[in-house]
Amino acid sequence: MKNSILARWGITHALGVLAYIFLLVIFFNQANDWFGKTDQKIITPVAALMLFVFSALVTGGLVLGKPFMLYLDGRKKEGVKLLFFTGISMFVLMSLVFIVLLIMK
Repeated sequence: MKNSILARWGITHALGVLAYIFLLVIFFNQANDWFGKTDQKIITPVAALMLFVFSALVTGGLVLGKPFMLYLDGRKKEGVKLLFFTGISMFVLMSLVFIVLLIMK
C-alpha cells in the first residue's frame, strides 16, 4: 500500500480523535446544565470512570485498530507506518491547538 494512502488514513484517524475530544469538551461544558450539581457519592465517580474507559476504547480503536489489523494480516510494515502517520498527525493537530491557544491569549 502506498505511503500517501497510509498518511491519509493516519490523518483521518487523528481527525477522528480530535472530533471525539471536541464532543467530550462540549459534553463537559454542558454537564452541569444537564445534570445539575450532584452530591452522589457512588454514581458520579462510576459515571466518570465509565466515560474514561469508553474514551480509551474509542481513541484506542481509532489510533490502534487499523494498524493492529494490518499487523495481524502480515502487513507489518504498513501497520507500523500507519501508526507512525497517525501519531505524527495527532502531534501536528495538538501543536495547532496549542498555537491557537497562544494566539487567543
